[in-house]
Amino acid sequence: MRFNKETFVAGFALFSMFFGAGNLMLPPLLGFKAGDVWFQVTIGFAVSAVIIPLLGIVAHARLQGTMLDFAKKVSPTFSLIYCLLVYIISITLPSPRTASVTHEMAIQPFFGTSAWLTSSIYFALVLLFVINRSRILGLLGKFLSPIIFIVVISIICIGIFSTQAPISPTDFQTPVIHGLLEGYQTFDAIGAVVVGGVIIISLKIKGKDNFQENRKLIIKSGIVAGIGLLMIYTGMIYTGAMYNTQFDSGIARTELLSGISLKTLGNIGNVFLSVLVGLACFTTAVGIVTGTADFMKGVFGNSQKVYLFTAIIGCILGVLMGQFDVHYIIDVAVPALMLIYPITIVLILLNVLPDTFTSPLVFRAVVIATVIFSIPDFLGSLGMQETVAPVLEVLPFGNYSLAWLLPAIIVFIVMNIYLLMKSGAKQN
Repeated sequence: MRFNKETFVAGFALFSMFFGAGNLMLPPLLGFKAGDVWFQVTIGFAVSAVIIPLLGIVAHARLQGTMLDFAKKVSPTFSLIYCLLVYIISITLPSPRTASVTHEMAIQPFFGTSAWLTSSIYFALVLLFVINRSRILGLLGKFLSPIIFIVVISIICIGIFSTQAPISPTDFQTPVIHGLLEGYQTFDAIGAVVVGGVIIISLKIKGKDNFQENRKLIIKSGIVAGIGLLMIYTGMIYTGAMYNTQFDSGIARTELLSGISLKTLGNIGNVFLSVLVGLACFTTAVGIVTGTADFMKGVFGNSQKVYLFTAIIGCILGVLMGQFDVHYIIDVAVPALMLIYPITIVLILLNVLPDTFTSPLVFRAVVIATVIFSIPDFLGSLGMQETVAPVLEVLPFGNYSLAWLLPAIIVFIVMNIYLLMKSGAKQN
């Protein structure tokens, strides 16, 4: 498998659109709390924040359409509702969160300005990039992403080699599951179905219409992005674990990240971190707003006016939601993730599997089962734990917020056996 310059440009562009606020803040604190089981939580985190998103890019490479194609085998109506929910969640939670993180970590400590000013300038620049749609891949892949990667790797390498403090044990009972669920917060699986479409449309804008060549390029670029994410996540989780005796146990995400950068890069660390935070968050916001505008443009007959209108609305929502505290936005995101994330994971996996095992009937049955068994986790995240606790205790993996997993697998197997027997009966 050969990787040329175009592959790396597209791969780094994908990496930059994935790597945003959550990707930067979550791994260090996860490692900090995991302590001596940092490797186990890394495995879980990698499943939900690297492997599944990479499979999402592979699914896009197979389909090479829009996000509507991800759920079209269920029904056109379901597909439209699912897509609208994903894009609404994306532009009202992870996109504004990037502005909030940028303000708290990169602007306020140096300039003391208001969140309104930060988010207004921030999303004005995002809009400028989104309007220049045809140049997004080059701008992200050639310029911004390498800077992000180099700064993060510097913090990780210096952090690993500059401390010999002992790593304290943790009270995590199920570290792999804990890492898996923490990976939800990166929004990377949802990001895969959103920004994967951005890559496809970018290739078409460039005049690349060969299905097989585009398929190879998209998959290779996904591998490049996936390797980059895995390196960064593993390094940041390990760095957090190595410093888990040097900070207060109740330290916040942003404070830990700032503290580690200060210890690794010295006084200039805050400057480097500010640049890193700003770039990482900005590229993700560009990817989300562009993906949303691309989708709405496609729904309304390739209207450029709809594209521009959606981009403006997305940026306005970013300014408004960006006023909230980072941790508040993360808390608000949990119920939405508990509902939409399992469906997204199932759709990604079904679209990667061979068509032989993923007929429309299988799609419908598995998705319906996933929706039904995700409801207790969703209600529990809304504060109704006592109401749904008896149900979750009965369901396998219910206590780990994965009540949907086994039913989805069982329904997938049963439906395929049913179709196989039905096909055999017809032949006889």
